[in-house]
Amino acid sequence: MNATSSGPLLQLLSNGLQLWIRSQCDEVGELKLNLQGSALQLLRGKLDGVSLTARKVSFQKLPLLLAELKTGALRAHINPSQPGQPIQFSHPFNIDGEVVLSGADLNRALATDRWMWLGDLLSEQLMGLTPLRSLSIDDDLLELQAAVIATQDPVRARFGLQASEGTIQITHLETGKSFSLPMDPGIHIQNAHLKAGQLILQGKSIISP
Repeated sequence: MNATSSGPLLQLLSNGLQLWIRSQCDEVGELKLNLQGSALQLLRGKLDGVSLTARKVSFQKLPLLLAELKTGALRAHINPSQPGQPIQFSHPFNIDGEVVLSGADLNRALATDRWMWLGDLLSEQLMGLTPLRSLSIDDDLLELQAAVIATQDPVRARFGLQASEGTIQITHLETGKSFSLPMDPGIHIQNAHLKAGQLILQGKSIISP
């Protein structure tokens, strides 16, 4: 099969993938896909992999400035008679990549009903106080502020951050006390660091259909 005849099928797969990605997210701004595979593989519902870049993504109410991801081999089913339907995957597949969150967006997320528990957990485990009043990123340091009932001034503390044992470990700079974030077992964080007011995470995940 030549490239011309495989073009419509490639576009169909691309459209189905975009629909599937958007169905997994609350919101997606800009999305770019690059599909790898031969025409024969595409006919059989196989792909060597997909690379994607997405900007301004909301995933489970968590705002991401940028996501750059690459999948392993995919097995998928798409019905040409229903081009407006998301692609269906028949086997689990791996994703490797990097996501970037801004400190300001993360602070707003921790004030929502969906993620407030995580902010309070951080504040309690690292500072012995709840609720968390705010989170900010100052270059390569994390600052938490917790409210204290007896005074109007919040308690502030600064922390370092790194990847450890597949999750994110946050360490109090003064006391050395550390806390590891609870992590979905299907996600493995390989690198985590703070830079220029942003949290940058690199890792891998297994997606099960």
